[in-house]
Amino acid sequence: MSATGLGVFDTTLQETNHWLKLMMGELGVDDRHAAFGALRGALHAVRDRIGVDNAAHLGAQMPMLLRGAYYEGWHPAATPTRERHLADFVDHVAAEMPRDSRIDAAEAARACFSVMSQCLDDGEIVKLRRLLPHEALNLWPEHW
Repeated sequence: MSATGLGVFDTTLQETNHWLKLMMGELGVDDRHAAFGALRGALHAVRDRIGVDNAAHLGAQMPMLLRGAYYEGWHPAATPTRERHLADFVDHVAAEMPRDSRIDAAEAARACFSVMSQCLDDGEIVKLRRLLPHEALNLWPEHW
């Protein structure tokens, strides 16, 4: 039986839960709220750094439910941000995470990059890697 009665909602719930489960595994936590806050914060920092067109293209590849969180609070006119160094990018992630988060912002970014590498197509990952600060690539999974 369907959880919601609408296939599109059931699908996005299932896909979003898959992303969250991967994020929890990457972070080594069993707290879905903490994993979601870390994922959302890292995705917001990526979104803000890659520019409007690229952010829209990336968002289109996410599950519908996660896409809503990704776009929440977005101010396209303020993008792209200009972080050039890893520390600046990590600071942006931290600013987007919940204030009471116990997850390190660099670890949140690393985990998010790993989840995106598992859930998005390779072409999108190649493009993202070109758009982020060069030093942020140190947080990507080794196979990239």
